[in-house]
Amino acid sequence: MQLELFRNKETNKIVNVASVPQRSPFRYPGGKTWFVPTLRRWLMSKSRAPELLVEPFAGGGIVGLTAAFDNLAKKVLLVELDEEVAAVWKILVYGDYEKLAKKILNFEMTLENAKRTLEKKPRSTDERAFQTILRNRVSHGGIMAPGSGLIKNGENGRGISSRWYPETLAKRIMSIGTIRSKLEFKQGDAFEAIEEFLDDKQTVYFVDPPYTAAGKRAGRRLYSHHELDHEKLFSTFKKAKGDFIFTYDDSEELKQLAQKNKFQTQLIPMKNTHHAKMTELVIGKDLKWLS
Repeated sequence: MQLELFRNKETNKIVNVASVPQRSPFRYPGGKTWFVPTLRRWLMSKSRAPELLVEPFAGGGIVGLTAAFDNLAKKVLLVELDEEVAAVWKILVYGDYEKLAKKILNFEMTLENAKRTLEKKPRSTDERAFQTILRNRVSHGGIMAPGSGLIKNGENGRGISSRWYPETLAKRIMSIGTIRSKLEFKQGDAFEAIEEFLDDKQTVYFVDPPYTAAGKRAGRRLYSHHELDHEKLFSTFKKAKGDFIFTYDDSEELKQLAQKNKFQTQLIPMKNTHHAKMTELVIGKDLKWLS
């Protein structure tokens, strides 16, 4: 019973998302900015920095970026299946990121220009990357799956340009360019990337599936890829020699799945960008560092 109390107790300190440095060029529903202080605590609790941190569902990549910027892991591998999101990471990690930053700075933001740009068929990875950042910024809620409409009113009724911060975006992209020697990127299946390093004790994983599970708010409408076998994910990580963390919305079903696989769970309170209090579920093989 005492173990069960430990597993499900809630850490008291509320994480305010607004207080965490914003490294990613993406805005994501269900983004993991709130996890950054916990990430630092987790990786700094280790006797030495991991050789590799793998983020198999990279999305906006805030966790991997933080690990690279703060030297919390020697190398970071970001993995993303979505073709549009992958295009951005390909440019940031391997391509001409300065050209992308300049294009963002020079773009004249109007509803007509945004529509015209997004309707074009991209002819290169550079064009696809720019379209992705544009769509992410001007779509409702940052949603990039097909069918998402563009913002018309924006913040304080200022229209579509209220979500377009070219200087901020360019600065983030240029900053990522300074640490990209620590980054690797693969477009592909998360499970393949996970399996590749399961036997390596010096590889750690941050796993945040952006897919529908019990209680997972960021679900079917938000992403182009939204199907995942959660039971397979948990059973795969039973074989991991290195450490790992999963994050989910709190749910009894997921706690039971964790218990079935002999993983520990802990609740972390947070405030989102609208200052609403929420609780997130952290799952791992050993969460003593959180107590």
